[in-house]
Amino acid sequence: MISLALAGKPNAGKSTFFSAATQTEVDIGNYPFTTIDAHKGITHARTTCPCQNRDIVCRNCQDGIRYVPVKLLDVAGLVPGAHEGRGLGNQFLDALTNADAVLTVVDAAGNTNAEGEPVETGEGDPFEEVDFVQRELQQWLTGISQEKWEKVVRKSRSPSFDIDTALSELMTGFGATESEIKASLRAMSYPDNPQDWSQAHFETLAIEVRKRSKPTVVVANKADVADPATLRQLNGMHAPLIPATASGEQALRNAASQELVSYHSGDSTFQIKGDISTHQRSGLEKIKELMNEYGGTGVQSAINTAVYDVLDQITVYPVENETQWTDTSGETLPDAVLLTSGATPRDLAFAIHTDIGEGYLHAIDARTNRRIGEDTTLSEGDVIKIVSTA
Repeated sequence: MISLALAGKPNAGKSTFFSAATQTEVDIGNYPFTTIDAHKGITHARTTCPCQNRDIVCRNCQDGIRYVPVKLLDVAGLVPGAHEGRGLGNQFLDALTNADAVLTVVDAAGNTNAEGEPVETGEGDPFEEVDFVQRELQQWLTGISQEKWEKVVRKSRSPSFDIDTALSELMTGFGATESEIKASLRAMSYPDNPQDWSQAHFETLAIEVRKRSKPTVVVANKADVADPATLRQLNGMHAPLIPATASGEQALRNAASQELVSYHSGDSTFQIKGDISTHQRSGLEKIKELMNEYGGTGVQSAINTAVYDVLDQITVYPVENETQWTDTSGETLPDAVLLTSGATPRDLAFAIHTDIGEGYLHAIDARTNRRIGEDTTLSEGDVIKIVSTA
């Protein structure tokens, strides 16, 4: 399952985002290090269910909207010097190693300083926050490489030594794949003799590996109280950047659960349908103003941007019955699988189960009811039957 991590300084709104995205209650406080131990939960990427193209009953979507499970991790806030262990830095950075992408939550309103302590609105510096997490990650990774470099130097004395292999082994502990490490090495120049490496080589390696193994989406949180000019400037600094109100999303989800509003996460607006107080209506109208400006609360948009744009995933639906689009029990479109763009039917088979992948025979495109080749490139929304000996 795809894993996303929420990163940022204390009090930027990570825990509010986590609570809104997962509907899980966590401690939320207006002070640094409210989050000490990492919170783990399930959120969802949003896409269109294929059932919309057929006259079938699907109980696994909401009004044609399919929500695909994604892991979400909320870790302790990061402060300057975290790569040296300051604050809860080591705990934070260790927790981040298994994430596929990072949602960097920025206090766009400038309500907090670099330490995450509350200040007057606008006194904090959201521009500094944009690159802060990446910089700490890179410095942390640089330090780890240097700490373990003596092992690489010792290995270099062997006649069979290969520096690319040694570097791959060194960096896999960061959660980087072999292909990401090799791509990082191709993007830089470095000496074959590890004893000739300089500080600049370590720093370049850290930057390249971080870019590929921990791609980032910046979430400009508290957009409802931020200066619009600040949001425009932030958007010009970093792409992708998503203006968001995590507290607004949480309010809407709570209201929807009480049937006070009609709202699905990721909708561009909502409708009030229950009896609410004047105070509640005023609060909801403020949220709607922001949604009208940015196309939603930004929470679902940030998740979708990370999953479908940054990580380049597609959603594919495996079925047993290619005619009815059901599993063996008759449930319509029971599963939705995220695969990297360019995936083939055989990749889908392995994603379902290793035994099914190893026993793969062929696949059927349920949309056309035709057999497809194992090297066929799958697309978003494909409905596929896998035929396997397993």
